Amino acid sequence: MEPSQSKILIIDDEPANLLLLSRILTKAGYRAVETINDSREALPAFACNQPDLVIVDLHMPHRDGFEIIAGLRQHTPAGVFLPIIMLTADTNPEVELKALKLGANDFLNKPFQPVQIALRVRNLLHTRQLHRSLQEHNQQLERRVRERTIELDTARLDILERLARAAEYRDFSTGRHAQRVGEISALLARKLGLPEPQVELVQRAAPLHDVGKIGIPDEILLKPGSLTPEEFEVMKTHIAIGVKLLAHGHSQLIQVAELIALTHHERWDGSGYPRGLSGDAIPIFGQIVAVADVFDTLIHERPYKRAWPVEKAVAEINLMSGRWFNPKVVVAFLQVLAEQSQLLKLEASV
Repeated sequence: MEPSQSKILIIDDEPANLLLLSRILTKAGYRAVETINDSREALPAFACNQPDLVIVDLHMPHRDGFEIIAGLRQHTPAGVFLPIIMLTADTNPEVELKALKLGANDFLNKPFQPVQIALRVRNLLHTRQLHRSLQEHNQQLERRVRERTIELDTARLDILERLARAAEYRDFSTGRHAQRVGEISALLARKLGLPEPQVELVQRAAPLHDVGKIGIPDEILLKPGSLTPEEFEVMKTHIAIGVKLLAHGHSQLIQVAELIALTHHERWDGSGYPRGLSGDAIPIFGQIVAVADVFDTLIHERPYKRAWPVEKAVAEINLMSGRWFNPKVVVAFLQVLAEQSQLLKLEASV
């Protein structure tokens, strides 16, 4: 920072000292020098002008230099380096020690030498500039890290979305099933009172619930009729395949996706698979996606069935409350359906 750009505030009750200090600093090239001889005006002037350096006398009426230094430090934002020089004719070492403890950066005894004042002011302002440069550099690094993190998060979500789509491309009839299950699951999670971060998690993770179908043979996955018991056992392996694809993920999103892939075919009464879990032994994300998955499957055409009317699908969900599904999740589903009926009916036509 050039001397002409640096703002300096001098606080001293002696007009002669103010004039002398002002002349010394002006001669050294400093143009923005403000002087105050009433210590009560020091903090308002500081707040108004935000100087780069403060020179304060110790012994003054109304408020002494100790009080002013303490006040300045309270009004200095965290992380900002504000240099403060204390001036005094008091040679007691305890005075200097107290001033430094309160936050003074330098201590000058009267009478002072003009060269000494100019050099110390220059050095402290140089330190302030270095501190500012370091802060700006750190802010740039933090901004780049944030930008890079956003890029990585976006790339990760893109990859997961494409992985979900890859599973759907094996079965052209499912359309946007994975995305719709994510959207409905988010609505259910919010209605159930889950925190917003968990709502976002289930919306992002739910589309991967059937990713394991990538590994199911076409003759079973695309079979136009009902599956034989043997074929159904093969179809059920999509759970294990999906869990294997998602296993050992480090991010919470992948971990939730793995949990959903593992548990969305479990049933409230214990009749589901692969573990036969029942009740609240089934993770809430699995309970939510189970309802969303079945509902969206019912209202859309599949190789083995025609699309059901929304009303019939809702009746089936209601019938399975307490059997396949957690009754509380079904209640939330009915509430969401009432609020989002036009949206869901539109989705049924997609």
